[in-house]
Order: sequence, then structure tokens, then C-alpha cells
Amino acid sequence: MDDFRPAFERMIRDEGGFVLHTISGDRGGQTYAGIARNMHPKWPGWAAIDAKGEPSAQLVYDFYRANFWDDINGDQITDQTVASDIFNFYVNTGRPAKVLAQVVVGATPDGAFGPKTIEAINAADPEKFILAYALAKIARYRDIVQRDRTQIKFLLGWLNRTLNGLKS
Repeated sequence: MDDFRPAFERMIRDEGGFVLHTISGDRGGQTYAGIARNMHPKWPGWAAIDAKGEPSAQLVYDFYRANFWDDINGDQITDQTVASDIFNFYVNTGRPAKVLAQVVVGATPDGAFGPKTIEAINAADPEKFILAYALAKIARYRDIVQRDRTQIKFLLGWLNRTLNGLKS
């Protein structure tokens, strides 16, 4: 039902656009358009980057659709804002985004977005879900920083990403 394109456009803005960078302390290592080399070393775009080229925007788009949007069954989530928010957080944190979404809607927090999870997400009031999910994200980021103080330099960006999602 929902459209991947607006979810992708919001996420790519939050990831800084189609830029190659390495940030000290970022566990993902070198990233391009938010795709972390340490997490996705076999992504075909790395070959273009290593050859001093630039991956196509379509390659990036297809990567996010196949590896993140399809994995949360984004097309089955009936509210665009909810689908975009889960997708964006999933790109940022991986599996915890799925588990926290399940916690928020009272589904079994197993990280699998099957029919029961999708049904629970679709039954939730979208505004209430977005607010509860934002609080869950903030608590997650707090926990990361409490466990590893070196990650505090990312906290403001994570919080801004969460708060910007409330405006969507």
C-alpha cells in the first residue's frame, strides 16, 4: 500500500545524501549514502567507489528497498508516516528498530515482521504509534550511550533524526 519513494527520500536526507565519508568512532566504518562498508561489505557500489567512481543513485535505491523496506514489509503498512518511520530507524539501527516497533504495538518482539506484526502495526493509531516509537528510540539511544560513552558524539544527531521524524 505505502510508497517506498518518500520513505527513501526522507532517509537519504537523514543519512546526509549521496556522500562518501568516514567518521571516527562510527562502527559502520566508511559509508556511502548511509550504506556502511563494515555492515554491507559485498554491496556492489563499493567496487565503483574503490575504482574512484560513484555508484548510481538507482543502485543505492535498490539496495535500501531490497535490504530494508522489503524486510519490514513496508508495502503492507497502511500508513505512510508509520512505514517511513520504521524504515528510517531500521536503516539507522538494524534489528532493534523492528523489535521496538513490535513492543510499541504489543506484538511478539522477535524482530520478524510477519502477518501478526503487520496487522498490529496497521491496527495502531498512527499518531500514537509515532509518539510512542519516538520515545522508544530515544530510550534506545540513551542506552547505547550509557553502555559506551564514546558514542555520545552521535547522540545529538540521533535525537535530531528522531525529532525530525515527528514533523513528517
